[in-house]
Amino acid sequence: MSEPIRLSRRVSELARCSRGDAERYIEGGWVSVDGVIVESPQRMVSTERVELDPAAVLETPEPATVLLHKPVGFDAIGGRKPAAALVAPASRWADDPSGLRLLQRHFVRLTPLVPLDTEASGLMVLTQDGRVWRRLTEDAEQIEHEYVVEVDGEIAPYGLNRLNHGLSFRGQALPPCKVSWQNEFRLRFAIKAVQPGQVRDMCAQVGLRVVAMRRLRIGRIPLGKLPVGEWRYLPVGEKF
Repeated sequence: MSEPIRLSRRVSELARCSRGDAERYIEGGWVSVDGVIVESPQRMVSTERVELDPAAVLETPEPATVLLHKPVGFDAIGGRKPAAALVAPASRWADDPSGLRLLQRHFVRLTPLVPLDTEASGLMVLTQDGRVWRRLTEDAEQIEHEYVVEVDGEIAPYGLNRLNHGLSFRGQALPPCKVSWQNEFRLRFAIKAVQPGQVRDMCAQVGLRVVAMRRLRIGRIPLGKLPVGEWRYLPVGEKF
């Protein structure tokens, strides 16, 4: 029986490359052990069949950013029922247009960003990328979110004008936003720096009860046709 050695050493011998390059191949998801992709260079192997994908390229995997269509009833940040648990290989959208290869490392330390009410559905962001984290936290007040909100009740006089400008939330005056009717039961909100519960409270202040709410867009990134409960990658270079 062969003495166990590190997978990185076996790949180095197989590909006739340096140990560092072998580790990059492995971490990039280009190496399989008995037909199963392994991303850990420290994995010990002996008689197993180790193969390097002929299409392998030497590149450091980029940190992943994931766009999830959060269903109603899941908590975006914190809570007992985290939406982050929905992000798994099996729930990736089959029509994901990003072209990115799925790696197991993409499911480690994904940080959920941008709050979304538990009772709401729609676009949610989780990331490993510090650049995305900074953009969506430090620049939050500059990024517009779009919601479609189904409501019930009779709007108060001048209610639409007040929704656009003139309301307060938790004792603070709200900055102007853009609110318009889509039909007699549905409002569209384009709003910046929205806080949890804010849209529901704004509607209540003008006599409307929120029946359903869905976030359609964060900055320049739309929800699009992403199915409920599924996710896709945010391609490198696509900005909020």
